[in-house]
Amino acid sequence: MKLSRFYYELPSEFIAKYPLPHRDDSRLMVLNRKNGKIEHKEFKDVINYFSENDVLVLNNTKVFPAKLYGKKEKTGADIEVFLLRELNKDEKLWDVLVDPARKIRIGNKLFFGENNIIIAEVIDNTTSRGRTLRFLYDGPYDEFKSIIDRLGKTPLPAFLERPAEDIDAERYQTIYAKEEGAIAAPTAGMHFSKQLFKRFEIKGVDFSEITLHIGLGNFRKVEVEDLTKHKMDSEQIKITQDVADFINTRKKEKRQICSVGTTVMRALESSVSVIGELKPYEGWTNRFIFPPYVFNVPTSMITNFHLPQSTVMMTVAAFAGYELLMEAYEIAKEEKYRFGTYGDAMLVL
Repeated sequence: MKLSRFYYELPSEFIAKYPLPHRDDSRLMVLNRKNGKIEHKEFKDVINYFSENDVLVLNNTKVFPAKLYGKKEKTGADIEVFLLRELNKDEKLWDVLVDPARKIRIGNKLFFGENNIIIAEVIDNTTSRGRTLRFLYDGPYDEFKSIIDRLGKTPLPAFLERPAEDIDAERYQTIYAKEEGAIAAPTAGMHFSKQLFKRFEIKGVDFSEITLHIGLGNFRKVEVEDLTKHKMDSEQIKITQDVADFINTRKKEKRQICSVGTTVMRALESSVSVIGELKPYEGWTNRFIFPPYVFNVPTSMITNFHLPQSTVMMTVAAFAGYELLMEAYEIAKEEKYRFGTYGDAMLVL
């Protein structure tokens, strides 16, 4: 597969800039891989495609307010800092991106918040991600973290072309988010409301949770034509023994295992035995799934309509089938579906 095959025209008006009033108000396109049939539904209808003892696998990662706005010492220049990963809790070391990067050097100090409540010092600028900052704060860690959370803004994807607003603090998050560590939301799960969850529970459909802390790799541009040469950023995942046993049991019972999002897909496919069973795992993955690919665990998936030439679009193409997905995207434009993070949903059976 080549990068150029995943290009399609997407006028900016198709990209949803804001969420709908209610999470499950979004539309749902249903793709059937066996017969190529495409249906148009509402997301609330997704429950009709599942039966008792089927399993929806969720990514319970939680987005933290990762964007800080501060000032550079002496010059007072505005600086934007994107917190990527906490490297050392005790020393308050963070992997970050800074903008504008050309103005920041080792030894520079950055000031954040009222009365410069938080100060950071640049201690390394040679990492692949940009910079390493040491936050200079003498108080307890919990106090430091609460200040960072208060000063930080929701890290919306750049393609939304707007700053984060109050609504994003709640809506750029799933209702089941609990394990903090992501700088991007598992968007397929954002369509689920509490009411819809309750209906699934009444029907006897089960939920199973894994964790994958989503990083910038989701948005990093693919710059090579040969997809085998693209390297994904590593992301932290956790699959417990109980979850692995539960999913393997339901799989043996021929129940449906639905991956809610491409992040769940990456996590599940990153820890599989030679006989195709899910294994417990806690560590890192840089799995990049693109066509052709033989899936071991999921039998269906829920996802969004993704931007051209994105790695997440390629993962969906591997599962849905390249030709069917490209046809579906053209139909989605004709039917005026909403694309991107706050867009509509797709169920691939």
